Amino acid sequence: MKKIVLVGGGFAGINFLKKLKNNKNFHITLVDKNNYNFFPPLIYQVGSSVLEPAAISYPFRRFIRYKSNVSFRQGELLEVKPNENKIILSNGELDFDILIFATGTQSNYFGMQNLEKYSVPMKTLNDALLLRNTLLLRMEEASQEINLEKQKELLSIVIVGGGPAGVEIAGVTREIFNTLQPLDYKELKSKVQIHLVEGSPNLLGSMSEKSHKEAYKALNKLGVNIILNQHVKDCNENFIYLGSGDKIATKTIIWTAGVTSRVFAGISKDVYSRGRRMQVDEFNKVISYENIYALGDTSLMISDPNFPDGHPQLAQVAIQQGINLARNLKRELRGQNKRKFSYVDKGSMAVIGKNKAVADLMNNKVFFKGFFAWLIWSCIHIISLVSIGNRLNTFYRWLTIYFSKGSSLGIAYEIGDKKNK
Repeated sequence: MKKIVLVGGGFAGINFLKKLKNNKNFHITLVDKNNYNFFPPLIYQVGSSVLEPAAISYPFRRFIRYKSNVSFRQGELLEVKPNENKIILSNGELDFDILIFATGTQSNYFGMQNLEKYSVPMKTLNDALLLRNTLLLRMEEASQEINLEKQKELLSIVIVGGGPAGVEIAGVTREIFNTLQPLDYKELKSKVQIHLVEGSPNLLGSMSEKSHKEAYKALNKLGVNIILNQHVKDCNENFIYLGSGDKIATKTIIWTAGVTSRVFAGISKDVYSRGRRMQVDEFNKVISYENIYALGDTSLMISDPNFPDGHPQLAQVAIQQGINLARNLKRELRGQNKRKFSYVDKGSMAVIGKNKAVADLMNNKVFFKGFFAWLIWSCIHIISLVSIGNRLNTFYRWLTIYFSKGSSLGIAYEIGDKKNK
């Protein structure tokens, strides 16, 4: 029986496990610093109080409950010892025959320390809860502020990054505040201002021209102030500074503008390429290593003829790579030829608000917008959640919000280590 250590329980890791579950030829130890899987495409909806954390998260131990060849180890990877086939964790060590990295990405601030200090990223559930608390705190502070200039500053939200995450956050928060402020914060004289800053000429840059235009039109109609062709240069606790020399008064910055992979001690520096992604061959094997693989966002494969510069860091790439690697390990055991990975692009989607979305399908040959695109987006995201409970929870919440105007910023959850004394 081969011992596989799988580091990371995201899209790639979960789909790899599904394909090798109950296979007596492999024992898989899943390692993750959290004890739960969560669904990153909907994390912003936790931050904006549309969904609760439980709707998009699921305990790993429940997920592997009926997978006889899978065990779970909560811990953080500190070091890899390839020559010893061993990894060092924050709470011990593990031996392996095969090591698989499926560790995803983290926020990249491009060396801007003030942005790292003052902005809220959107990568983890903790980030989402921090954003939720921040938005609630700003509204409460603004409701008590008598100085109109200071109130405007408190009610100014700047979202940096006009990709799908930034567009979706801008749309959903703008819709919520359009409904919420007149109902729950009647005393506010200043209106919440949402600014979306993007360094390129278009929103949703990786999507079609039709999606660019529709996203701009829909967000503009909602009341989002869209700033294109502007890079963020710096910020402090009261302002964010743009490359043009302009500045925006704000106390709330949401960062969605860049990601980078993690670097692990023990892995040769020559392995890492742009964005600190591990270079892999056509089978997702890390270069220079015989029994170490990398999947999804943390890998860079340039052998796929359709993607000579590497695959986009999308959920579908991670899912397909996880499945392909699992099948190849079974083929290898049977003495069969392995199959090279070839990404099948199923399309891209972004939601902008209620009944507002864009969808590019079939290599951008088919374009949908409005209600039908929103319906496709909603169905695919519900189906993609890990458990039936997650799907029902999310569906019920979305249904409630769709037919009511009772949305709110919900409850501020205290997070961190602080204790009452």
